[in-house]
Amino acid sequence: MRVKAKLVDGVATIKVLIKHPMETGRRKDEAGNIIPANHVKTVTAHVAGVQVFELNSGVGISKNPFIQMVLSGRSIGDTIDLRWSDSSGKTGETSVTLK
Repeated sequence: MRVKAKLVDGVATIKVLIKHPMETGRRKDEAGNIIPANHVKTVTAHVAGVQVFELNSGVGISKNPFIQMVLSGRSIGDTIDLRWSDSSGKTGETSVTLK
């Protein structure tokens, strides 16, 4: 996950790029076999243990999805914990501290 955060007047803009193949389960490989579905299902953001953002997605999102969230009431030093999980059970997480 690549994350950029910008804080202006108490409003944080968080940009997240998740490196993921996002397979729909409808494509076939060169041998004609169906490639199993594998897509990001959820993305969440937490501040001090409180969930402030949740995205539930499906197969309609492109490879390497880009997500942007705007969080109000933030201040310098707040840490945003980001997590994602996909349909195959894999997960990823990272944190960013607002400056």
